[in-house]
Amino acid sequence: MYGELIPVGGGDPVPLLKKQLLIGRRESCDIVLRFANVSAHHCQLFINGGYWYVRDMNSRNGVKVNGIRVNEKRLDPGDQLAVAKHKYEVLYSPTDLGAVGPPPADDMAAEIMKESLLSRAGLQSSKSTPEERAAKQYGSRYDVMNHEAGQIKMPDKPV
Repeated sequence: MYGELIPVGGGDPVPLLKKQLLIGRRESCDIVLRFANVSAHHCQLFINGGYWYVRDMNSRNGVKVNGIRVNEKRLDPGDQLAVAKHKYEVLYSPTDLGAVGPPPADDMAAEIMKESLLSRAGLQSSKSTPEERAAKQYGSRYDVMNHEAGQIKMPDKPV
């Protein structure tokens, strides 16, 4: 066993039996969480240099470490991992997993710059231009400088 996840608020501990684990709602996952707010393939846990890491698999409700939403982050012993809204305390011994010396530094600057702040806050879901968002919201607009036919879509016109 490479460690365990202890549910915050009680429950049976989840043993970490492999060096790479997939967490999700599907039965094919290594750790199955049967909750509606957990994605089919929610996140991945893996060992690198004696430390557990978590990687979000583009899940809908995200992954948080100690209350901060992350895409990929090192999990130190005692950290709190939240898969959607389900919280677990991570317990393991880095020395037992082969860690030597101090833990590697997290590259938080690269993590933060990977995604817009609005998107990280959940206020913007896609990376589209303002024009694309307006076209999606209001439909395509009539161009007064374009004299070609077919700019206005007629709903009652046969296809």
